[in-house]
Amino acid sequence: MGEQTYYERISAALPAEILTRDVPLSAYTTFHIGGPADVLIKPRNSRELRETVLACREGGVPMCVMGNGSNILVRDGGFRGAVVVLGTAMSSVKVAGNTIQAMAGARLSMVARAAAENRLAGMEFAYGIPGTVGGAVYMNAGAFHGQMQDIISRVTVMDHTGLTKSYSNDDMAFGYRTSRLHHTDEVIVEAELLLKRDNMAQIKARMEEYNAYRRDRQPLDIPSAGSTFKRPQDNYAAALIDQAGLKGLGVGGAQVSEKHAGFIVNTGNATAADVLALMDKVRDGVLRAAGVALEPEIRIIGED
Repeated sequence: MGEQTYYERISAALPAEILTRDVPLSAYTTFHIGGPADVLIKPRNSRELRETVLACREGGVPMCVMGNGSNILVRDGGFRGAVVVLGTAMSSVKVAGNTIQAMAGARLSMVARAAAENRLAGMEFAYGIPGTVGGAVYMNAGAFHGQMQDIISRVTVMDHTGLTKSYSNDDMAFGYRTSRLHHTDEVIVEAELLLKRDNMAQIKARMEEYNAYRRDRQPLDIPSAGSTFKRPQDNYAAALIDQAGLKGLGVGGAQVSEKHAGFIVNTGNATAADVLALMDKVRDGVLRAAGVALEPEIRIIGED
């Protein structure tokens, strides 16, 4: 007999209904791009997440965790190992006083609505971000002069041994689009948010104002992974790309958005190779025109 597949290495340790093999990840990213994962796992609770972490560790199976797939580009060869999707089954949101306990799979829009309904301010910036709490904490997501760092009180994570631990805001080592979790193998389970009391109508008005801004200026009707590049110091990636004359530039089915140069969009049949080639062209063009080296904001996983 040949070597066991990754699916075979972990299938006996996990409930059959949470595992699927050879799943195209294009269906799990907002880019609608990506080759297959050898195994896709959807834990329904913290216990199954722990079982998943231990099964992958003991089986020597590489593991990648995703939420809504809104900030990820999966290469065309897919992911060799297990992709763990923390979604609706792990998305409970509980409000108590000025705090919200949100599991990693909760959509940011859902948490922001819960905050508004309970007259809690501070989540407005996140209302239109199409990600989950876990992904937002991992990336320290932000917009409109707000970021997760501003509202995080504590983060519960699970390490590769299945042990859960709690980190304070300071422990998380937040920075611009980064956190301590970029350098560990820990999985976010839950976040505690500390918000402030405010008038419900004013909170909702700010949420609608931010969403209207996004609708007017961002290509929300075309698949993308949001902002492709990080904001350079004292500048904006979109402005530099536009000034370099790169708006509308395309490679295959990938294109620099005509509406917002900071977005690379999938016009219908883009591959990851198209996106990566276009990112290289954009970086080269901005470096020549402005002497600025752009860094990717999107997370790139998998193999060619």
